[in-house]
Amino acid sequence: MITPARTPALDRGRRHVCALLGSGITESLTPRMHEAAAERHGLTLIYRVVDLEVLGLTAQEGVDLVPRAAQLGLSGMNITHPCKQLVLPVLDELSPEAALIGAVNTVVFTSGRIVGHNTDMTGFAHGFRRDLGNVDLSRVIQFGGGGAGSAVAHALAALGAEGLLIVDPEHSRATELAASVESVSSLRVTAVAPEDAPAAMRLASGVVNCTPVGMAAHPGTPFPTSLLHPDQWVCDVIYRPLVSELISQARQRGCRTATGAGMAVGQAVESFALFTGTPPEPEGFEQDFHALVDAERQAHATS
Repeated sequence: MITPARTPALDRGRRHVCALLGSGITESLTPRMHEAAAERHGLTLIYRVVDLEVLGLTAQEGVDLVPRAAQLGLSGMNITHPCKQLVLPVLDELSPEAALIGAVNTVVFTSGRIVGHNTDMTGFAHGFRRDLGNVDLSRVIQFGGGGAGSAVAHALAALGAEGLLIVDPEHSRATELAASVESVSSLRVTAVAPEDAPAAMRLASGVVNCTPVGMAAHPGTPFPTSLLHPDQWVCDVIYRPLVSELISQARQRGCRTATGAGMAVGQAVESFALFTGTPPEPEGFEQDFHALVDAERQAHATS
């Protein structure tokens, strides 16, 4: 039975081994950000990638690796698509944020227990405030109601959104998320069937993509970008590539935009503190992130 998580005791002296579990994540910048932060703080941290596509594993088979990672002595794991909700049954405890959201992106192995946390909610809010500021939140439409979508919906409620429409290919998932957010906030949330999304888009003040569509392994856009107009803002939680096809086309249409960089940095800062017991400085993670992106851009330009 899952119980509320306790705050892990600080443990700055350990050597840490961490991993990222998900699909299509081989090129993730998360491992290098964590290792760079550890070096700045004089810590020993090794971070590995467990890509389900590369290993030929199903999402459930990936989740089954989590208890084994605990047995092997890892400090923790970051969890991404498609395992953020599937991982819940193998956990012993949940932080209040993870319990509220119903999804986990960070797992810490401590005192023989597997503890689930969610740093996506505060990570998204961090990037949103930084990149978009006081935009119109009167009628937001969100594509995707999975693990990332749940965190973003709760974050939008905390940010002061007045109305939220959620579109997901699994309409029941959008309906469940809408009910969950409404039960703990004053936000008006409506589940919208995919076929009704074009009409809803016309009246939206802003759009958020919480689906994997647009990732390097899942190219494209979650909806026809011809539906966008210049009065809208557009936010994508994807950061690989940093400028997704959705963000690129939204900019061409005159929309104000925010990439997934802010969320990537914000959630990583909190995850690092959970793994190591050392709260890092956000500015360092921000600098590391953009240095890594610039280095990749230069490498591609000269290859």
